[in-house]
Amino acid sequence: MGRTKTNSGGGGSSQSPLTSDNSTSTAAAETRIKDLLKELYELIHQIQDERAQGEHNLTNISKTHERMQQEQKSKNEITPYYKNKLKGLYKTAMQDAELEAELLRKALDKITEVKSIRENRRLDSDRPKPIMRRGVLMSMLQQNAQTLPLWVSKPGERPPPLCGAMSADSNYVAKPGDKVAARVKSDEEENWILAEVVNFNQSSNKYDVDDIDADEGKERHTLSKRRIVPLPIWKANPETDPDALFMKDTLVLALYPQTTCFYRALIHEPPKKPQDDYSVLFEDTSYPDGYSPPLLVAQRYVICCKEDKKK
Repeated sequence: MGRTKTNSGGGGSSQSPLTSDNSTSTAAAETRIKDLLKELYELIHQIQDERAQGEHNLTNISKTHERMQQEQKSKNEITPYYKNKLKGLYKTAMQDAELEAELLRKALDKITEVKSIRENRRLDSDRPKPIMRRGVLMSMLQQNAQTLPLWVSKPGERPPPLCGAMSADSNYVAKPGDKVAARVKSDEEENWILAEVVNFNQSSNKYDVDDIDADEGKERHTLSKRRIVPLPIWKANPETDPDALFMKDTLVLALYPQTTCFYRALIHEPPKKPQDDYSVLFEDTSYPDGYSPPLLVAQRYVICCKEDKKK
């Protein structure tokens, strides 16, 4: 059946309601992204200005200490003048740091929202998911790990669930598009694979997930909740939240480099800086001690292993 033509002289074809809704949704998403990028641009400038102000104040603190030490050589004590001056300078420095941290959190929130909108657009698209070449898929996984947001705690604040090694709450449900580790059965063997959530059925308490590395498009699995482990959605900062990281010798599941499968491993060294990866030892019977040499795996792809016994 052909498209319905209008009765006006223009003779143009009318859009279906679905196409019109999709166009409106896409336009709204594009507008929101542009607004967010504009706000992010302004925040970055504010952060730069605040950092310059903070550095100026830190320079004043350093110079004040130098002058105070020179005078101390003759007086052997800190005068009330320097005590009050340094107290004021340090108070200002703390306020500068807190304001800069707050601006950074706002900027990270904007980036997260942009990524979320783009991911939702991808999920809502009617186009079939493209089959990626192996190299492209590995590059994408590496990029996803590198761009995982860093959790910036406020003073006294504990890292939330799914930050680094922090497990999800028991009632947590992963959203469509979220990446998870999924325990699937194939050829009488069970493996933990990297998968993408399609949906969650509340009545059956089961997920539908797609294998991220299916050779011919989608390979879908329906799995119970206990066979799904959500991946971290924030990186933990080793300098401020070391308790949110797996410690040395902890048994974990880690994504083996250049694959999309998780295997049992021991933490060899946790990250020391925010941009660092874990160093892990994979269980491997081909080596005399039963473990591979140390290999690097990003925080994004290291999760808790509930099995205690070595296979």
